[in-house]
Amino acid sequence: MPIVNLSAYKFVSLDDLPALRERVLERCLALSLKGTILLAPEGINLFLAGPRDATDAFMAWLREDARFADLAPKESPSDAVPFGRMRVRLKKEIITMRLPVRPENGRAPAVAPATLRRWLAQGRDDEGRELVLLDTRNDYETDVGLFEQAVDYRIANFTAFPQAVAADRARFEGRTVVSYCTGGIRCEKAALHMQDLGIEHVFQLEGGILKYFEETDGAYWRGDCFVFDGRGAVDKALAPSALDSDGADA
Repeated sequence: MPIVNLSAYKFVSLDDLPALRERVLERCLALSLKGTILLAPEGINLFLAGPRDATDAFMAWLREDARFADLAPKESPSDAVPFGRMRVRLKKEIITMRLPVRPENGRAPAVAPATLRRWLAQGRDDEGRELVLLDTRNDYETDVGLFEQAVDYRIANFTAFPQAVAADRARFEGRTVVSYCTGGIRCEKAALHMQDLGIEHVFQLEGGILKYFEETDGAYWRGDCFVFDGRGAVDKALAPSALDSDGADA
């Protein structure tokens, strides 16, 4: 039976975390789903896998909560469930940067995949500004693939991003910055932080690399995309792409 892999996140204020965790875990177990869901005061971050009827049923149930009504997961297929168990964890942040987001301040500006594809083709944004693509992922992820000419800080983890970008502010003056990551969560948090630093014309890539693969032909991307599950990586068609023991394409 084909397996559907879901990934989604939302920065939204959550103040009932223990009770929410119990409800979410109970529903996932009832549907025999596997994966990881992170809950924090700043929002939700989920990675789930299972048959289509089970993933659809879970998302329909979750959207009954008004806080998650607009949650739109990204999907990719696999032949097997890439997770060994189901976990719902309470965290301080849904993606650790040691700088929590204040959801009430709103989202970071976003650029759609098709728009970014067009900007890359023309070499500038629609206002004529030069583009800077900023990879917010870890070094072992960028080793597998990244956008052509992207800035790669070679960080070991996301907590190192604030220091790296603060030391590189001059690069962004007068340019349009598009931060990107696998599914959108890190690049949104990165864009919000860059705005707090006073950097102008900062966008996140809506839906991250996976949405770019889904909605475009994957042009200007080199390699595959590392994913944090048993698939190892996916190609531009979102098909699993195995990695060898060193993290390189097999």
